[in-house]
Amino acid sequence: MSSRAERRGIAFVLSAPSGTGKTTLAAELLRRVRSLTRTISCTTRSSRQSERDGVDYTFIDESQFQELRDAGEFLEWARVHDNLFGTPRSEIERIRVTGADALMVIDVQGGEQVRERLDDAVMIFVLPPSPEALRLRLEGRDGTGSDVQSTMNLRLRNATEEISHFVGYDYLVINDSLAETVEELQAIVLAERCRRSRRHGVGQEILDSFRASLRDSV
Repeated sequence: MSSRAERRGIAFVLSAPSGTGKTTLAAELLRRVRSLTRTISCTTRSSRQSERDGVDYTFIDESQFQELRDAGEFLEWARVHDNLFGTPRSEIERIRVTGADALMVIDVQGGEQVRERLDDAVMIFVLPPSPEALRLRLEGRDGTGSDVQSTMNLRLRNATEEISHFVGYDYLVINDSLAETVEELQAIVLAERCRRSRRHGVGQEILDSFRASLRDSV
């Protein structure tokens, strides 16, 4: 029967407006689901206190990013809030050739590019339950103050535009409860792994083994 190493991994895209909690959701999903690996994106923004270079992101300067972009090294890239983000093509292949599934945690602009360039990608959009909930999450992360409030208003305007793109995704989840949202994401991953089109080869091998068994018993 086919080994797991012969299975080509699935590419999952997890997109959401900034502040919706996609990073937290992804971390919990990765903890629960085996053979699911997050791609490491490149970014020009500064690292946050809890982030590690080469683990959460690969932090590079803008000139390095542009060199990679111009060389066609990114499957997707986007400028978000004056910072550049991109997923190297090599990251997807590094994960998928092992039979593991790749999880891309990217913004909506990047998600649009992946959908165009990787037609077998599974697209998942995460929504905040309300504008008020998103504002509270942004305040909890970024704090308050006149400068922060100005930035927050921009983020909320951008979020409204980004949310309009959910109609182009395969799945839609509402991050109202962390535990319930992670359960829904886990269910999506497991259901996609069980699609007949993905397991057709294994199913055929099992059928062939039954037919062979019947022939041998005659």
